[in-house]
Amino acid sequence: MRKTLTILWMLLCCLPMMAAKSYTVVLDAGHGGKDPGAVGRFSQEKDLNLSLVLKVGALLKEQYPDINVVYTRSTDVFIPLQTRADIANKNNADLFISIHTNASENKNSKGVETFILGTEKAEKNLDVAMRENAVMKLEADYKTTYHGFDPNSIDSYIMFELMQNNFMDQSLQFASQVQKHFVGYLNRSDRGVQQASFWVLLKTACPAILFEMGFISNAEEEKFLNADTTMDMMATALVNAFAAYTHRQEVRKGERLEVNGLEKPAAPDSVGHPDTPSAPTIPNTPAKPVTYYALQICASRAPLEASDPKLKGIACESRKVGDWYKYYAIIDTDRNKVAEKQKELKTLFPDCWITKWSE
Repeated sequence: MRKTLTILWMLLCCLPMMAAKSYTVVLDAGHGGKDPGAVGRFSQEKDLNLSLVLKVGALLKEQYPDINVVYTRSTDVFIPLQTRADIANKNNADLFISIHTNASENKNSKGVETFILGTEKAEKNLDVAMRENAVMKLEADYKTTYHGFDPNSIDSYIMFELMQNNFMDQSLQFASQVQKHFVGYLNRSDRGVQQASFWVLLKTACPAILFEMGFISNAEEEKFLNADTTMDMMATALVNAFAAYTHRQEVRKGERLEVNGLEKPAAPDSVGHPDTPSAPTIPNTPAKPVTYYALQICASRAPLEASDPKLKGIACESRKVGDWYKYYAIIDTDRNKVAEKQKELKTLFPDCWITKWSE
């Protein structure tokens, strides 16, 4: 009996350590090596994909130093589809982001779209899925590796209808944030969130998306994708989408934040979208909650000193939301005042955004 109690005590002591697992993001640059992916007039998809992935990874590490960032490839090498999923699973990934560049026979096709695993519109997106899955044919004995799956056979895709994706809801939430940030902040053409039968999404055991950054087959977009500042802007948009997604996950889990010693409901990140629900009010508060607006300039896993370069000398109010410290340049009930502050700080924080909550 004493031995059993000792073992239970040891397990309970270990629980905080087990719960402290680092958040892992796996970044997947599509194609590579002998597989160029889509080819434009003067550039190749594999290079654009890798360029954006490395930018996103560097920015994630800078803004969230406690996050574990894993690359399926960081150089121009060929990585099999199944291996990409295996890398995510072996690292116990919390989020999988596969970066791609689109192509179409219609040279006027343009815009960004984000795919999650699903069969609701599989027939519509079958050509895209076939193109991305076809890379497995570059592998030796691919039919054995992929259990007889033929990426060019419509019949093979029936299996996707039989597979239940347990992470569809979270994948959809993140995909929606990606589209909102690229369309709302970078003014890109919106092709929406789509469902398709991608092998790499099927075999990844975590929330996962496949993001198409634009059409290399469109002369205007190819030029845009290869411009000097484009990758920086897109990396920022993706990291901001990640920040909004993880914040919403904290709210859904009932995480609470502490401000000046008072525990309050976590503030949902509206990112300027009125359809975002308000946080639940504290019991015994007035029937009509007060709405607050705030200008968020950054977030960090660890608290920042006032002298930290990320704050650029701006006096901020910090709020701890789950494992994150959110930094606001202003909090006010008047949205116009917050908007004026946003204009003032745009040069220092180009991607600062207004969020709101009620209490």
